[in-house]
Amino acid sequence: MPVTDVTTDPEALTMTLVADFAAPVDRLWVAFTDPRQLELFWGPPGWPATFTGFDLSIGGRAQYRMTGPRGDSAGGQWEFVAIEPPRRLEVLDSFVDDEGRVNAEMPSMRMTFELHETSSGSRLVSTTYFPSVEALEQMTAMGMVEGSTLAMSQLDRVLEGLRAYAQGKGTQTELLDDVHVRITRLIEGPRDLVWRAHHEPDLMKQWLLGPDGWRMTVCEVDPRVGGRYRYAWAPEEGTEGEPFGFDGETLVMEAPRRSVTTEHMTDTDFPSTLNDLSLREEDGATLITVLIEYPDKDTRDMVLATGMTDGMETSYARLEKVIAG
Repeated sequence: MPVTDVTTDPEALTMTLVADFAAPVDRLWVAFTDPRQLELFWGPPGWPATFTGFDLSIGGRAQYRMTGPRGDSAGGQWEFVAIEPPRRLEVLDSFVDDEGRVNAEMPSMRMTFELHETSSGSRLVSTTYFPSVEALEQMTAMGMVEGSTLAMSQLDRVLEGLRAYAQGKGTQTELLDDVHVRITRLIEGPRDLVWRAHHEPDLMKQWLLGPDGWRMTVCEVDPRVGGRYRYAWAPEEGTEGEPFGFDGETLVMEAPRRSVTTEHMTDTDFPSTLNDLSLREEDGATLITVLIEYPDKDTRDMVLATGMTDGMETSYARLEKVIAG
């Protein structure tokens, strides 16, 4: 993880984040000043940001909205105070309502982003200045330290490019915290087709099978928000195992880039997980990212111990063949 230190100072009313990247300062500057790249990492996992306006000038404003995995959203705004390419950016960061008006009930914070050359690339020093101790405590209680750390942990893949980040590495599993796991897999092919393969039953039945020797017996999909789905599998003759299935509800649907669903093992009292699927295309390849939220650490560890990652890799290898065909 690129973040090496996060400290809060109640006396100075600051939070300082330090992160190191294997990329030059100029490249890091572009990531913070291009809204299409910025929105790939500014929101923490599960809360991706979409920048709807971006006026990179002194006094100019950038508007963004982050959408959570259950469909709730939060808006923000940057007012650019200082722009010193490629070394320093200073903004006034504020919460805004649905109409873009600054929320006076929430603190506005001055933020600086300072970029420094290092022997291996560049270093980001981001300092947030709070208007009061109460504001610092409020934002810390809301998870600002954890959220900022996880957000910046996504910047590596933006700086590297998708192929350098994921090509040839198969299905990768990252433990983000006790209840969040991030799965990534690069697929050669356009995002629209990868999206269809995740939502059209005729395509899903060709690849979403897990280990060899299983077949998909039920694939019912209602992709609308509030819609339900149901999947079921059974072993082929000569394959050990018992039939099983999953069912759930669609919470977020932003075709063709993101969908969020609950997932429950059918006919059991096991708790549901939250599965946040996002697709990003670059240079003809699509990175699949699945952020899974478990109810607790024990459930997370139990599921991972079943060989979930290996099963997903087998399915994704089939998906590549379907896309290629």
